[in-house]
Amino acid sequence: MGRPVIASACRTALGKFQGSLASVKATELGALAVAEAVKRAGVAPDAVDEVLMGNVLQAGLGQNPARQAALGAGLPNSVAAATINKVCGSGLKTVMLAAQAIKAGDAQCIVAGGMESMTNTPYYLPQARAGHRLGHAQCIDGMINDGLWDVYNDFHMGMTAELVADKYEIGRDEQDAYSVESQRRAAAAQASGKFAAEIFPVEVKGRKGAVTVFDQDEGIRGDTTAESLGALRPAFKRDGGTVTPGNASTINDGASALVVADEDFAKANGMTPIARVLGYATGGMAPEWVMMAPEVAVKK
Repeated sequence: MGRPVIASACRTALGKFQGSLASVKATELGALAVAEAVKRAGVAPDAVDEVLMGNVLQAGLGQNPARQAALGAGLPNSVAAATINKVCGSGLKTVMLAAQAIKAGDAQCIVAGGMESMTNTPYYLPQARAGHRLGHAQCIDGMINDGLWDVYNDFHMGMTAELVADKYEIGRDEQDAYSVESQRRAAAAQASGKFAAEIFPVEVKGRKGAVTVFDQDEGIRGDTTAESLGALRPAFKRDGGTVTPGNASTINDGASALVVADEDFAKANGMTPIARVLGYATGGMAPEWVMMAPEVAVKK
C-alpha cells in the first residue's frame, strides 16, 4: 500500500470581492497554483498522474476547470484532471482523493488543490433559452445561488451560523470579540511575514498594460474594533440576528495547490516531503446543521 506524503504546498494571496484579483479567472488562478506547486516539489511535469482541483462556482468557466488549470500550468496532455465540488470542502476533498489513490496504488503523484473567483461568477437569466414573452425577467446571482444558498431550506448559508449561535448561546458580543482577535492575529502574522513562505506572487495586468504584483491577503483588517463591528446590522436574520458582515466569513478570490506523492516515489525523484497524510474523515448532518459537520468527522 502506498504511503501518501505532501511534497509541496502553496497558495495565492486571497483577494477580496471585486478586489485585486477581479480580472483573473478561477482557472487562471488555479493554473498558477498548480505550476508553482509542481515547481516547488521539484517533480517533472510529465511525472504527474492527475490534477484534482476543487471548484464550486464553475458556471461560465468552460469544460472541466481542473483540466484547464492543468494545461494552463504547462502540464502535458497525458496528465488527467477532474474538478471536485463539495462546496466549502472541495479543496480538502481533493487531498483526500489524492491520498486514497496513492494508497490504492492507482497513482504515484497527484496535484490537489482548489480555485475560486467569487468575483467573476456570472448572473443567470432563467428561461432565456425558451424566451420571455411578456413582463420582467429576473437575473439570478450565480454566486449566491450555487455557492451560498441552502437549497433544502431555501435560506442563505449565513442562517446556518445563526442556528449554531442560537443552539450554543454564542452571543453577538462574543462573536464580535472573536472576530476582532482574529483580525488582529491575521494582521500581525502578515506583517511579520508568517504567510510569506506559502504565498507566491501573482502578476495582475491592468487595463493600460501596467502590471501589479499581488502577494498580500487583501481581506485582513487589523484596524477592526469591537465598536466598529457593533455598529453593523445583522446580515441574515433581521430580528435578533447576531451574524453580521463584520463577523461572518468573507467573499474571496484565490487558489492553492499541493503535490501529494507516494513516499517511495518522492524519494526516488528527489522530492523532500514536508508532511504525511495520516488520516482523514468526512461526516454528514442535516443540511441546516452543516456548520457542525466537522465535529462528526473529527470524532471519527
